Amino acid sequence: MRVRDLLAPGAPRLRLLAAEEELDRQVSGVMTTDLHDPGRYLHGGELVLTGMLWRSGPADSERFVRTIAAGGAVALAAGEAEVGPVPEDLVEACRRHRMPLLAVPDDIAFGTVTEFIGRQVSADRAADLAALVDRHRLLVSAAGGGGLDAVLDLLGGDLDLDCWVLAPTGAVIAGPADRLTAEDRDQLVRAHLAAQRQRRRPPHRARLAGGAYSLLPAAVSAEHETLQAGSLLADWMLAVAGDVTEWTTKRQQLAENLARLVAAERQRRDEGRRLRRRLADELLALLRRDADPAEISRTLFASSAMAARYESPEPKSHPQAGSWLVLSAEGTGLPEGTVRAVLEEALGGTTDRALVAGAGNGAVVVLPALDTPVPADTLRELLAPLEAGLGSEGRITLGVSAPASEAGGLRGALEEARHARRIAAARVGRVCVAGPEELASHVLLLAAVPDEVRRAFRSRLLDKVIAYDIEHQADLVRTLEAFLRSDGSWTRCAGQLHVHVNTLRYRIGRIEELTGRDLSRLEDRVDFYLALELA
Repeated sequence: MRVRDLLAPGAPRLRLLAAEEELDRQVSGVMTTDLHDPGRYLHGGELVLTGMLWRSGPADSERFVRTIAAGGAVALAAGEAEVGPVPEDLVEACRRHRMPLLAVPDDIAFGTVTEFIGRQVSADRAADLAALVDRHRLLVSAAGGGGLDAVLDLLGGDLDLDCWVLAPTGAVIAGPADRLTAEDRDQLVRAHLAAQRQRRRPPHRARLAGGAYSLLPAAVSAEHETLQAGSLLADWMLAVAGDVTEWTTKRQQLAENLARLVAAERQRRDEGRRLRRRLADELLALLRRDADPAEISRTLFASSAMAARYESPEPKSHPQAGSWLVLSAEGTGLPEGTVRAVLEEALGGTTDRALVAGAGNGAVVVLPALDTPVPADTLRELLAPLEAGLGSEGRITLGVSAPASEAGGLRGALEEARHARRIAAARVGRVCVAGPEELASHVLLLAAVPDEVRRAFRSRLLDKVIAYDIEHQADLVRTLEAFLRSDGSWTRCAGQLHVHVNTLRYRIGRIEELTGRDLSRLEDRVDFYLALELA
């Protein structure tokens, strides 16, 4: 543990008085003393607990701090129960010697501080737990995610060690979900993905408000050095409270064994998905050749039956398919198969209801409407943490269809999803999503226009206006945007821009002179609006 851990939530209620810049020092033990010269009993790394009975004057503070600093002490904790508040001369001496000084209030026993430190730094039971994890490995491989939760519960109960298995989206696969906020999970997976993309050697470290965390990939080789190609954005990760690089060898082996166990569970889960992948590929082939709806219905029925059996060991003869949504996705700058793996992990969930098909850089998903995180902005939020692992050229674009209430409507839903994806692709961003509600707007038309046509159209209408703004430090483009947003209302637009109506009329007149257009005409307003959208 570090000195700063004594000030974290859940630690004894101590106050920091000096040397805040030295709080990252490693604490290896505790020494309680009121000797005038305790240096010969120090071995290095101790937190010195004292009641200050050795002090009779300011000079004693300097001598005592100098002695423990030379002996290798990493911090001093002074109790206020016997002699009252910590004197200023002791604070100054600690500042001079860069010795962290903590005040122990009179209602906090030294035994409480000692017990807390001992619990944090003790690794005596790590070897026993490592063996326990080994014994449970086969159990977890056979039992599924519930087995992972059981092992993580054992670690938490026996070692006060919190661990989580997280998906790249920040979803909790196993572990005490209530002890990590959504914001914490987001920061952890982003830190992990960024470190993996930079090919840094694990374990990776992240520091949140609650303390330090170690992050280990759950898809590494036996030597913990190589990643499976294309799996970065879909692999699980193990998050461990604390910095494992500072642990004893046996305790580090415990974390490594746990990461292997998680990887084994992930492999078991992936093996179980093989049949579902074949169903997904078969369904996509049926949709592409516009097959008979009866054939499509049989594949959907098989998918629902499989999911129902997964949820319950009791067979269900008539699983309910309901309405279905289609997602079309494409990745750029990513290894082949990445997008399919990402969507399978993000949308599969614990019931694996999603049918994720595709190859190369694209993927198509068909899944029950009620199980889908729609609207599109919710799906965008779900996938946002993946941005940290995309790299400078990586990008994922997705389109979402409206629900199809029957098998015969899936072909149209697929086309709708593809059109929506084209809209998403026309946007700026690393992960872009468009939904069916946008297919009835001008955005769909713009997305279908070739890039060179878009640039030419924008240039003809706006280049002269932009050039005028640059040369004269004018504000014509912003004025044009405000005028269109105000539906051509002079009064409302002038109020939004905080200018006089006459000033607004002059600016609009200048735009009309530069472009040869008439902003009183609907056709010209539409053209300007589209040009600004393209800009």
